[in-house]
Amino acid sequence: MFIQTEATPNPATLKFLPGRVVLDTGTFEARDAEAATRSPLAQRLFDVPGVAGVYFGHDFISVTKAEDENLWPQVKPAILGAIMEHFQSGAPVLAEGTSSADDDAEEFFDPADADTVVTIKDLLETRVRPAVAGDGGDITFRGYKEGVVYLEMKGACSGCPSSTATLRNGVQNLFRHFLPEIREVQAI
Repeated sequence: MFIQTEATPNPATLKFLPGRVVLDTGTFEARDAEAATRSPLAQRLFDVPGVAGVYFGHDFISVTKAEDENLWPQVKPAILGAIMEHFQSGAPVLAEGTSSADDDAEEFFDPADADTVVTIKDLLETRVRPAVAGDGGDITFRGYKEGVVYLEMKGACSGCPSSTATLRNGVQNLFRHFLPEIREVQAI
């Protein structure tokens, strides 16, 4: 098994490409060892000292390391080994009965804004999320109120120094182009 790695805009996160499907549908994120209990693979990755977060997409795994900037040379080989061992073992990526879609957070918006929200979600799905997945992360809709769109950053995007610029210069401008009533985009 050959696993490729790619840098992400977040220096604390690397993207691992195992050359196979990680999740058929949805995504999974664990920001601590307790959340990782829903996934045998995430548990295995959190057993590696220095791992602070994991995110699974369709065909990639993003791993965020602890704050120590010199940690990658020690952590990366152990992460590669953990991923390889997991897939060779035949164990499932998610524990039985665990949903891959971890979007349990409730959305909020005024029913009168339903058409605007449909357009926001369509723009996210077709234009924003594919680009962000290429960087090892994800952005999901959480709410819309009084011209402000609330989005959740996941994976490599969570805590990324350039995520604010991505939201302001990329996503916000895209939304404003199609929906002039949008004043601002905020991460929650």
